[in-house]
Amino acid sequence: MNLFRLAGDMTHLLSVVVLLLKIHTIKSCAGISLKTQELYALVFAARYLDLFIHFISLYNTVMKLVFLASSFSIVWYMRRHKIVRRTYDKDHDTFRHHFLVLPCLVLALLINEKFTFREVMWAFSLYLEAVAILPQLVLLQRTRNIDNLTGQYVFFLGAYRVLYILNWIYRYFTEPHFVHWISWIAGIVQTLLYADFFYYYIMSWKNNVKLELPA
Repeated sequence: MNLFRLAGDMTHLLSVVVLLLKIHTIKSCAGISLKTQELYALVFAARYLDLFIHFISLYNTVMKLVFLASSFSIVWYMRRHKIVRRTYDKDHDTFRHHFLVLPCLVLALLINEKFTFREVMWAFSLYLEAVAILPQLVLLQRTRNIDNLTGQYVFFLGAYRVLYILNWIYRYFTEPHFVHWISWIAGIVQTLLYADFFYYYIMSWKNNVKLELPA
């Protein structure tokens, strides 16, 4: 654990809190991609298969439970809640996200740290997380109607990955033999996907104007 890792975890947690605040308090999921939320639920389900068989620390276990519970609860809200589901923009959230799952699974079968079920699922979760934000970004580009909470949610989600990259750099120089190419490459790809959003988010904040992404 180091400052970058802790900041990354807290930023990731903050993104979830912002999204749950929007859904639970305002009773709206407008501007949120259900496809992305389903992909994240699958990411955490695949990544945390060791939840009850491999104990690292209380902090680690709590964070796993939080991200699992929050991701599936968000999907439930968007699909089943009688008020929230009415605000879901299914007409614009049409990214065929299932086409992302199979290539990521195949890649995980081919490129992993060890050919075991848990390690393949871990690699699969990393590859899928790298591209899970795509439906959300496409939805924002199509609607161009980005409220403050939605913009903050996506920004914090991207910032968490940037902080994790700083965490990896720090650990590379302070821990012997710290090399995890799969995590690093997937994380860099994920961060690059946010680059365009980061630019327009920062510019909107700097100029004090409403956030809009180019179509």
